[in-house]
Amino acid sequence: MELSVYSIKGVDTGRKVELSDAIFGIEPNEHVMYLDVKQYLANQRQGTHKAKQRNEVSGTTKKLKKQKGTGGARAGSMKSPVFIGGGRVFGPEPRDYGFKVNKKTKRLARLSALSTLAKEGKISLVEDLTLDTPKTKDFLNILVDLKLNNGKKTLLVTAEADKNVILSARNLQKITVATPVALNTHDLLNTDTLLLSENGLKSLEKFYNVVE
Repeated sequence: MELSVYSIKGVDTGRKVELSDAIFGIEPNEHVMYLDVKQYLANQRQGTHKAKQRNEVSGTTKKLKKQKGTGGARAGSMKSPVFIGGGRVFGPEPRDYGFKVNKKTKRLARLSALSTLAKEGKISLVEDLTLDTPKTKDFLNILVDLKLNNGKKTLLVTAEADKNVILSARNLQKITVATPVALNTHDLLNTDTLLLSENGLKSLEKFYNVVE
């Protein structure tokens, strides 16, 4: 698959780059993508929910009524879950929702996501995107020239973490900037356009050990 290279002014440079089939041309595996996204979302959960059990609530431990002869059930404490203000039975406890996904599975999931984007024609290639100073307006003008300021989500991949680019993009709600190392399946599947810089593409190929 070939992609045209555009300048930051949105002009076709006339150059084309061949995307590696080892990264963008595999058969997507939906199940491993599901597992990777599930793990990502599970890791976002704080897991700090807590309900007090009967040994943790405040209340009298005085026996409420005599054991027998009332015609009702036995009651030994106001902390019992059957009374208002009592403890909760099997309430939620703080926990970690994370689970393990093998490295090879995560790699396959991300390659599957990249291949899915390629098949759907959602990848664009731009010359090296750099800014002299962190300025949101300048970054927004680049998106306008590239016709990406359409209210849809864009994921920009650069070779390295460029502070000026990151600071310029962080106030834009639907723009995400990442490096190949930081890419995850959730963000790849949750974007409308994957915008690759030329150096970002080379770094991505190097990260996945694809030799030209």
